[in-house]
Amino acid sequence: MSEQNPQQTSDGYPTPKYAWTLVAFLTLAYISSFIDRYILGLLIDPIKADTGATDFQMGLLSSAFTWVYALAALPLGFMVDRRARTKLVAIGIFLWSLATIWTGVAKSFFQLFLARMSVGVGEAILSPAAFSMIGDSFPKERRGLPIAVYSMALVIGAAVANLLSGGILKWAATIGEVSLPFVGQIATWQFIFIVVGLPGFILAAVFLFLREPPRIESSPREGASLGDAFVWIGHNWAAFFTFVPIFMCMVAIAYGQFFNAPMFSRTWGWDPSNYALINGLSILAISPLTYIFAGRYSDRRVAAGDATAPLKLAILGLFIMIPTAAIAPMMPAGWMAFAVFCVTTAGIGLVSATGVNALLAIVPGDVRGVVVAIYYFFISFIGGALSPPFIGWLNDAYFAGEGLRYAMAIYPLVFGLPVMLLSSVTLKYYRQVLTHA
Repeated sequence: MSEQNPQQTSDGYPTPKYAWTLVAFLTLAYISSFIDRYILGLLIDPIKADTGATDFQMGLLSSAFTWVYALAALPLGFMVDRRARTKLVAIGIFLWSLATIWTGVAKSFFQLFLARMSVGVGEAILSPAAFSMIGDSFPKERRGLPIAVYSMALVIGAAVANLLSGGILKWAATIGEVSLPFVGQIATWQFIFIVVGLPGFILAAVFLFLREPPRIESSPREGASLGDAFVWIGHNWAAFFTFVPIFMCMVAIAYGQFFNAPMFSRTWGWDPSNYALINGLSILAISPLTYIFAGRYSDRRVAAGDATAPLKLAILGLFIMIPTAAIAPMMPAGWMAFAVFCVTTAGIGLVSATGVNALLAIVPGDVRGVVVAIYYFFISFIGGALSPPFIGWLNDAYFAGEGLRYAMAIYPLVFGLPVMLLSSVTLKYYRQVLTHA
C-alpha cells in the first residue's frame, strides 16, 4: 500500500476530511488504550482480595505498564520516523489488546505483573506515531485543535472506564462469579479486563487499511540517526528539561487518581461502583469542553502571533490542578471532595491538551518521533511510574494503611510545588528556542 495520500490540498497536506478521519481513529485507539490503564485503579480492592496484595504492590502493578511503556517508546519512536506509521499502530493495538485479555485470565499477582508489562509494549507506539501523523496532516496554526481532540482521549477513556466498570460491578453483584467458554469461572474484575480487550482487535484491523499521510515535516534527513534527537535536546537542554516537568507533574496527578475509588470508599463510604458511575459522568461533562476550549484558544492565539500560547495554557492548568488535588482529599464530606476534584480535572485537561502542541512548535520534524518518545519516557517513567507506588508506600509506611486520604493530599505537593516555582524560568527558555525554531 502506498504511503502517499492522493487526496492532498495545494500546500501538500491531506484534505481536512481525510486528516480528521485519521484523528478520529487515532483518538479511538487512544481511548481504548487509556480505558485499560485507568480501569485497574477502579478494581484495586477486588484484586487485593483475590491476590492478597498490599497498596504498595498495587501501585507497582500500575507502574509495571509504565516502566515498559517508557523504555519501549525510545526505539519505537525511531521507527516512527522511518516506517509506515499506520501499520505500526495496528501492531501496537493488537499487542496491547492481547495483553489486556491476559490480565483477565491471569492466575497470580506475578502473572498480572507480566501482563501489565506486556500492555506497555503495545501502547508505547501509539502516541509518537499519532503526533507524527497529526503534525504531517495539519499546518502549525491549525494543529492545536486536532492535538487537543486526540489528547482528550485520556479523559474520555477514563470516563468510559468508570461507566463500564461501574455498570459491570453493579451487574456482577447480583450473580457473583462469571463463567466463560474455554476459560471457566472467573472473578468479576477478570471479566472486565476481557471485555475491555476484545474490541481492540477490530480497531487494529482498521489501521491496516488507513492510508499513511505524506511526510511533510517528518521526513528524515539522509544519514540521520537516532542520536540526532539527543543532539537537539543537548543543544536545547535548558528549555527541554524545564518544559518536561510540567507534564511529568500532570501525569503524576492523573495517575495518582488510581487510588481515588478506594479513597472514597475507605474515607466516606462510597460504593466503588457508584463512585465509578458518578466520576465517569462528571469527566464527560467537564473534560471535552476543557480540551476543545484549549485547542481552539491555542490555535487563535498562535495565528495571532503568540507562539507561546500552548505553554501558557499548560502553566495555567498546572496552577489549577496542584492546589485542588492537594485540598480535595482533606474535605470533610465526600461530595465536597468530589467537587474539588472536578476542578482538578479541568486543570489536568488544560495541561494535557496543550503539551505536545507546545513541543511540536520547537522540535524539528525529522526527529519528532524520537523527541516525542523521549518526552513520553520522562513523563511516564517519572510521573506515571512513581506516583502510584509513592502513594501506596506513604499510606502503608506512615498511616498504617488506614490514612489513604493523607497520602493522597501529600503527593501533589511533592510532585507539583517545585514545578510551579520553575514555571517562569520554563517560559523564558521556551521563548529562546522558539526564536530559532
